[in-house]
Amino acid sequence: MSNLEKDPAELLGEGNLAVVDIYIHDPRDVPHGGPRAMTVRRTLPQRRRSLIGAWCFLDHYGPDPVAERGGMVVPPHPHSGLQTVTWLFAGDVDHRDSVGTHAVVRPGELNLMTAGRGIAHSEVSTPQTTVLHGAQLWVALPDADRDHQPFFEHYVPVPVRFGDATVRVFLGSLGGESSTATTFSELIGCQIDLPSGTAVTIPTDARFEHGVLVDRGSLLVDGEPVSVSHLAYLRTGRDSVRLEAGDEPVRLLLIGGVPLDEQIVMWWNFIGRSHEEIVTFRQEWQSDVVAGGNDGGRFGSVHGYPGSALPAPDLPNVRLRPRG
Repeated sequence: MSNLEKDPAELLGEGNLAVVDIYIHDPRDVPHGGPRAMTVRRTLPQRRRSLIGAWCFLDHYGPDPVAERGGMVVPPHPHSGLQTVTWLFAGDVDHRDSVGTHAVVRPGELNLMTAGRGIAHSEVSTPQTTVLHGAQLWVALPDADRDHQPFFEHYVPVPVRFGDATVRVFLGSLGGESSTATTFSELIGCQIDLPSGTAVTIPTDARFEHGVLVDRGSLLVDGEPVSVSHLAYLRTGRDSVRLEAGDEPVRLLLIGGVPLDEQIVMWWNFIGRSHEEIVTFRQEWQSDVVAGGNDGGRFGSVHGYPGSALPAPDLPNVRLRPRG
């Protein structure tokens, strides 16, 4: 998914700012397209926090009735220096990219796109989709891997019981379950479903910082209430987290990883390490794809999408600064 803000903020990796065990991040509503398009609820990055492990972006959307909101229609757009993680709860999304992939994203199935040095893709909800509901996440690639050749992976995690909970591990490992999808830093990404009135203690890696995004239901995270679409941040140093459902069933995403400990600059759909890199990425996208349609450029071209590529917004009139 593209960041469709017309004036995307300069998003700076701030390192670990936590001074408490749990901090609750409120979502920010971001219109995703035109007047009928859906609105996403963004919980990462935040002013207080830009990264959880290497996770650097989290949009939560739906359930959106497609007949009223128009669904998802994101023209070809670029990415660099990151992986995109698409995870759906309802609806299907048609994915096309510049390495030749054409895949349908379905609920409970991971679509993982490693942008590396550069890739382009489009995302359109399928005609049969009546309700669209899910999350889009990005993972920042470490400096040593961010020029990797782009590629695409599809993985279907097997739901497993963990006490009263059902767990689907789509990235990394948890409780003996592991995903085969490629990661470039130590990460965890999973969906956890918990029946009403039940609780579970999930073992966690003490080296990891974690985030818990509530999709539905009433949840306590180590005794702290977390509302729907809010993100609970848990700092490093804990070997477990207790999740407790209230009167309704709970569905949540648990993400986490070893702190990246690198300076990054994230602007629009690019992650770099300097202002000059971001300027170059934008120029190459505009000249190679938007203006010229050059298949041999950094990002390549998306074939089969019935429309034009998405132009990059204007850069701000200030120098983009790396932080860490």
